[in-house]
Amino acid sequence: MLGLSQQQMADMIGVTYQQAHKYERGINRISAGRLYEVARALKVPVGYFYEGLQEVRQAEDLSSRQRMCLELARNFAQIENERHQEALSQLARALVRE
Repeated sequence: MLGLSQQQMADMIGVTYQQAHKYERGINRISAGRLYEVARALKVPVGYFYEGLQEVRQAEDLSSRQRMCLELARNFAQIENERHQEALSQLARALVRE
């Protein structure tokens, strides 16, 4: 986002280009101390790297029934034929009445 090359970033945090590349690709884990150095170099709080994790955690906490409902909705939305969508909708209504 800042237009930095991997080499520039590596120089800023005191590691080799290869190590910065491994961090970026997720090949190597980054220690808390190194994460702090990255945050300082980019002039952002360390918490910046954790933004959005709460939503990810909540998604992991979904029950199997909730996951099934989400998958059903995604699949239904991908059906291009409106007649097929209507047929599935009618089938669902019929199954509810049983």
